Amino acid sequence: MAENTKRSVFGFHGVFGVLISIFGLIFIWAVLMSQAVLVQRDAAHNPYDPAPIRDVNNLKMRSVDNKNFAFQKKDK
Repeated sequence: MAENTKRSVFGFHGVFGVLISIFGLIFIWAVLMSQAVLVQRDAAHNPYDPAPIRDVNNLKMRSVDNKNFAFQKKDK
């Protein structure tokens, strides 16, 4: 059997593949972090307003009136 003499730790395919995977993971991380910052910024400018929920104990499952007690988005 012929010996594989083209193996190398610093071969083009090995190092190039590692660099592609590292830069790919960094790119995915950067996109997810930027999305998290945008969500936090939006939450800071438009905080949760508990006022539409008057009494949680009176809510019933599948009630038609639950839409009056649901979380409602505040208009800016």
